[in-house]
Formats: sequence, structure tokens, C-alpha cells
Amino acid sequence: MIPANCKITLYAPAKINLFLHVLGRRSDGYHDLETWMQKLQLYDTLTLEILSEDKKVEFFCLNPDVPADASNLAARAASAFFAASLKGVGYGVRIHLEKAIPIAAGLGGGSSDAGTVLRGLNSIFDQEFSEQGLIKIARQLGADVPFFAVDHDAVVARGIGDIMYPVHSIDDCSFILVNPGIFVSTAWVFQNLTLTSRTKNSKLSCFQKHKTVSLLLPEMHNDLEQVTCAKHPELERIKGSLLAAGAARVLMSGSGPTVFGVFPDSDLSKSLDFDHILGGLRQEYGAKVYLLRACIGASPSGKAPGFDPGIRRFESFRPSHQ
Repeated sequence: MIPANCKITLYAPAKINLFLHVLGRRSDGYHDLETWMQKLQLYDTLTLEILSEDKKVEFFCLNPDVPADASNLAARAASAFFAASLKGVGYGVRIHLEKAIPIAAGLGGGSSDAGTVLRGLNSIFDQEFSEQGLIKIARQLGADVPFFAVDHDAVVARGIGDIMYPVHSIDDCSFILVNPGIFVSTAWVFQNLTLTSRTKNSKLSCFQKHKTVSLLLPEMHNDLEQVTCAKHPELERIKGSLLAAGAARVLMSGSGPTVFGVFPDSDLSKSLDFDHILGGLRQEYGAKVYLLRACIGASPSGKAPGFDPGIRRFESFRPSHQ
């Protein structure tokens, strides 16, 4: 039995794409991809409170840009979980969301919220679904949701993002992210992407050897940049600013518009004053400039340490922001 006051606080991380290769269109409307996704220490906060009302899902968010109804992806994830669950029969959930990840930014915020809800409910209901079972539920919600429904902090993914191979987190660098606040429709970007007829060879074998950012840098590429940057040329200016600030490599994440710079720890030839860099970037591009590190270990990306489903203890946890 689940206690009537059962409540858990979860932290849904942002992600960046260190590599995004579009292999071709699929008959179901999606695209086949090959991408390296890395979770970062920037989190939305989700509180799940179990209700003793059959499959009722309530959703609340104070951010006016977030749909606070059943259409929200986190609410849809909860509904999908209860539709598939046997242990959840007779229960519902109240979801409170606090947004920190920019919306429609190429950082996976909505997908992370949805995947984290799936993982949280699965923890509450005694790990009813295996990892593959959660991926099956997540797949119907969107291409990035499977990544956030699993424990891995970094994966190379294929298919629509649902075939995943865990890889090492890139833990030897800092990332500076700049989000200019431009709305970019992922659907529009893919609709306007020109696919070449050239056969694209898989990079999976070389991805698996990358344990440090220095090995990864030459491989970094995003096929979607050509579309988003053509419509929003200011993104090239942001890339130039990050390179001028000392980034070893710059790239757009996902379908954009967020651009990130990679600052390796081992680059001792540059004396970097991150406070000065961040101040200058925020003066130029606004408040949505972030200095972040990669997630290392599964607990920050969705499950609070201190949660033990065997004894029903739920302790709030707020991960550190570097």
C-alpha cells in the first residue's frame, strides 16, 4: 500500500547534444538520428504527490509560458504511466513543476520533466517497469523522453533517441550556455532540413572511446545548425562571442536556439575569469547564460538520494549547481 501522504521531490536535468547526426526520414514522421546526449546540472523541480483517486492527474506550474493542464508533457507522462500500470490502479498524482530550464531551447526541458515523472512514479510503485518498459512508455511521448526515463547521464542514441548506449560523462570541462530567448520549433527545423543523399557512416564505434572532452572535440557537430542559424543569424554572433571568451569548441544544442561553449579543465594556457565572462555575456545576451558541469552519477537526474522504496522514505534533495 502507498501512504496517503506519499510525496517525492525530483530534479529533472537539462541536456546538450555533443553530436547530432540526422540519418534520414522515417515513415512515422520522425527522423533517424545518431546523437550524443549529456545531462547537465541545470534542473527543473518536480513534486509528485500520490492521490487516492483512480488515475486522476493534476498538474500545476506558475510559469505562464508552461501549459498548466493535461496537455503538458509531464502530465501526459503520468497519464501514460497509469494507463500501463497494474500497481498504480486506484491511484493518481498531483504534479507541481518549477521551471529553471529555458523553454523551447534545445535543452530537453519538457522531455526531462516527462521522463523524470515516469522514473519517479516507477520508484514509488516498486519499480514495476524495467528500463525497457519505461522506454516503451516514454517513446510514445517524444523523441528525447526515453533518455530522461533512464538512469544514464550520458548516452549515444540511435533511432529516434530510444536506442541508447551508455557512455562516460564528460567530467573534465565546464560548459557555458547562452539562450537568446528566441522561440524555435523543433518540428519546423526538421521540416526545413535538407538531407543529402550521401551515405552517412555511423560514428558509434569512435564515440565509445571518448572518455575526455579532448577526444570528443573534433567530432562535435550538429546537422540542425544549418537550418536554425540560417533563420536566426544572431546565433553565429553568440558562437563568436563564446570562442572569443576562450571556448575550445562551440555548438548549438538540439534544434536550438541555445548555443554552448566547451571550456576544458586541462586548457591551462588560458587564464579564464568565468565571472567576467558570464558578466559580459549576460550584458550582451540577457540573463539566460549558465555556467554548468555535466551530471555525474544517476541520483541528480531524477531520483532523490534518501528515497528507499522498500521503507517508503522520501527525503528532499537539491543538487549542487556549479
